[in-house]
Amino acid sequence: MWYAEFGIAAAAQLLAGCNAQNRLRRMRRVPQPQGLPGRGQPLLDAAFLAGGPARVVDTVIVRMQQEGRLIVSRSGQVTVTDRNARDAVEAVLITVAGSSGRTDLSTVRRELARSEHVQRIGDGLAARGLMRRPDLFRKAMGARRLFWFVQLVVIGLGVLAAIDWLGLSAAEQGSRSAPFFPFLGLLMVGLFWLAVSKPERARITPAGVRQLELIRTGSPWQPHDAAVFGGALLLGAVAVDGLDSLEDLELRQALAAQQAMTRTSTTTSSGSSSDSSGYVWCSSSSPDTPSSSCGSSSSSCGSSSSNSCGSSSSSSCGSSSSSSCGSSSSSCGSSCGGGGGCGGS
Repeated sequence: MWYAEFGIAAAAQLLAGCNAQNRLRRMRRVPQPQGLPGRGQPLLDAAFLAGGPARVVDTVIVRMQQEGRLIVSRSGQVTVTDRNARDAVEAVLITVAGSSGRTDLSTVRRELARSEHVQRIGDGLAARGLMRRPDLFRKAMGARRLFWFVQLVVIGLGVLAAIDWLGLSAAEQGSRSAPFFPFLGLLMVGLFWLAVSKPERARITPAGVRQLELIRTGSPWQPHDAAVFGGALLLGAVAVDGLDSLEDLELRQALAAQQAMTRTSTTTSSGSSSDSSGYVWCSSSSPDTPSSSCGSSSSSCGSSSSNSCGSSSSSSCGSSSSSSCGSSSSSCGSSCGGGGGCGGS
């Protein structure tokens, strides 16, 4: 009798649908909801929101260069002339430069983008609902793929049930209902469920988009936390709009060349570009813990070319393909969300 096959198909669909719905709810959950700060967004938060870790790195390099505390040569060498860091991100840059204070621009951009302090900026934005955590997006997409597979199982069981029913004699078929409409109805329910539980692929949430619009509205944006350093208007433009706003042609060309090299190496190693700069955000399970789930160039569980995390978007930071992120001080792995029931959040 086809009732057994139908029961198995219905149970599998219910479990897969609940799992997909639960993962979607977790991805959309905002643990620390806040109102939008408008044009009062901190400089590096705005840079991460507009362009991801790579934009944060470029903003910090431009800030230090404009203040005479860092020199970027035409050959791509970075020289730190002032070892007094004004924030945690600058401290990482100075550490990367080493005791000599000199290193390659590519090394600075790579290590700084993967550092715990830069990655945590994205975690904080996600906790406030301005960005989507890439680890939860990957889990939501995995649950969705499983749900699609279950629909194939429903079709397969329906075909088997139909074959069994068609093999009966005319008298037996008359005494037993046909399985076609029940299985077709179950399949339609599953497809509708898939349609309404599709995860958003945008890296930035609608609230994040509104935040960027507020920053860009009106007069040129001047971040309040950059005013004490000078050149706030320039830094605001670089953070929000990228290197095209940079008037220093030599520095802009050096940074743009490194972006192009990073894009090429990432595309070669992973088969597709992770973002416009080659660096992605690897979310941790909490904004209060380091983003260490991807390893680092010096750890035993990852390398600068490994592919393990990211987000999907056509914007400048995240995509469906991702590169390794982390820092030399991060550990190998983190818990990225937990499981829950069908109605969990």
